[in-house]
Amino acid sequence: MKKSNKIESIPFEEAVFCVFDFETTGTSARTEKVIEIGMTRIKKGKIVDTFSTFINPGRPVPFYITKITGITNSDVQDAPYFDEVYSQIKNFIGNSVLVAHNLGFDLSFLRSECLSADLQMVSNDAICTLKLARKIFPALPSKSLGNIVKHFKIRHRDVHRGLGDAAATSKVLIKMFNTLRDEHNIDTIEDLISFQSSASLPPTFNIKKKKLADDLLKIPPQPGVYFFKNAKGEIIYIGKAKSLKERVRNHFMSNAIRKSKKIVHAASSLEYKTTNSELTALLAEAELIKLHKPKFNTLLKNFPRSYFVKITSEKFPLPEIASAFEFDGNDYYGPYPNRNSVTETKEIVDKAFQLRECNEKEFSKKRKCYLMDIQRCTGPCIEAEIENKYNEEIKRVHDFLSGQNQSAVDRLLNKMKELSEKQKFEEAAQIRDVVQRILNQLQRSSILSEPLNKANVLVEVSATPKNEYVLLLEGKMFFRNFFIEPKAMQIEEALQDFFEGSIQSRKELSQQDLERLKIGLSWLIKNRGQIKIHYLKNYTCKEELGANFIFSKGHL
Repeated sequence: MKKSNKIESIPFEEAVFCVFDFETTGTSARTEKVIEIGMTRIKKGKIVDTFSTFINPGRPVPFYITKITGITNSDVQDAPYFDEVYSQIKNFIGNSVLVAHNLGFDLSFLRSECLSADLQMVSNDAICTLKLARKIFPALPSKSLGNIVKHFKIRHRDVHRGLGDAAATSKVLIKMFNTLRDEHNIDTIEDLISFQSSASLPPTFNIKKKKLADDLLKIPPQPGVYFFKNAKGEIIYIGKAKSLKERVRNHFMSNAIRKSKKIVHAASSLEYKTTNSELTALLAEAELIKLHKPKFNTLLKNFPRSYFVKITSEKFPLPEIASAFEFDGNDYYGPYPNRNSVTETKEIVDKAFQLRECNEKEFSKKRKCYLMDIQRCTGPCIEAEIENKYNEEIKRVHDFLSGQNQSAVDRLLNKMKELSEKQKFEEAAQIRDVVQRILNQLQRSSILSEPLNKANVLVEVSATPKNEYVLLLEGKMFFRNFFIEPKAMQIEEALQDFFEGSIQSRKELSQQDLERLKIGLSWLIKNRGQIKIHYLKNYTCKEELGANFIFSKGHL
């Protein structure tokens, strides 16, 4: 299978990975055989498919291997031989990037089995999570799969089994994505391969240009963005950092990735701009890259996907799950950190409120469905005078998504009592489970309890060296001393206008506002432990708001 430069150049988070793990009769590929393979496929940061099979080694499984893996002779005696299952393995791998923990071990067995059966060995790009762990977590006493799994608090099922270990390795790789991108400037598969292969120790500085060395000494430890420039003064690379000093010096280390070495080789000078926090550094980086299009910023960074509950704006609205938001007139609640949390919230809404769940095509047929029969829908498809009642139900949904649970709980408790009296205990138990979810306040997994397009909040961010404040008024973000927009309205002025009722943010929304909101919310949900949301409707003036800050008391 021929390697593709196209594969190597794509963002590593968008690549397709095949994580595989062999169980074997021993540790040496020259003398031992494979008895099981487990594989997972990762696409866009998620496990989307799996494959596993026992493999007949043509010899007994040693007793000590059975003790470790639980795999017995009876498990493999009727299993296919390696050459009989290799076509399935090869098809599952496809053009993906191979991944294993201690890749050398698994590749040696794959190579040996192919050689002994006269099969063509795959030649895909390959990543070793053990090598990555040594680079990313040098302080960990052990980089074994078991220890890395414990470090990330990953649930590891079926230890020492092919699919169990492959799944655990997949989750480890996915957990590494943010660190690789944010702390090591990894953008592409080529960067990732270069990073894992670079020398680990001892790292030393490698600065041949005096101007660059002088510029590096001036870099402060504050958050901000930095610019590498060539001899003509053109910006060739823009990066952001929580600590400029730590991030920038990584480019000059002898064990830096290939891309960093190319940047340093092409650069003649180095400049920087500090920001109040990593959040505004991230926003500044994205906008400056779009503006300057630097040579080495070939790809804009991808941000983790967030999820929302969308309440549509049609005559009879319905709740939907959305993986993105727009300024389109719909109400978006969120973001939620993962699909499971937003799915559970949507299920609660479906079971606790009488809203339609049909799409427009079904709704237009004007035929009632079973949901009306079980009192899960008011039936706007056939009821002519139902709009007011339906709107009241929608208002209850808005209240629920804003954190007001009692109405939903009371309704479900009454329904549970009614089902119990009819001896429909299984259905009553399902309602009980929904009530328990509500009482556990699952909706708190959402960052905001107001729709994004209508939210008026001040976000207080605990940061070093000083705290950050971001004002969100109906989709528009305001900052303090944001160098990208030195003439923009400051937070203090925007807050004053808000409390005086004179601000008109909705009329000024732009594509830039949308992009800022997407990037900002992605950062906030990742760093939710550092933030406090203040809802402006709970205050009458700036001074009252400032008195309720939790990270610092007083004024902005």
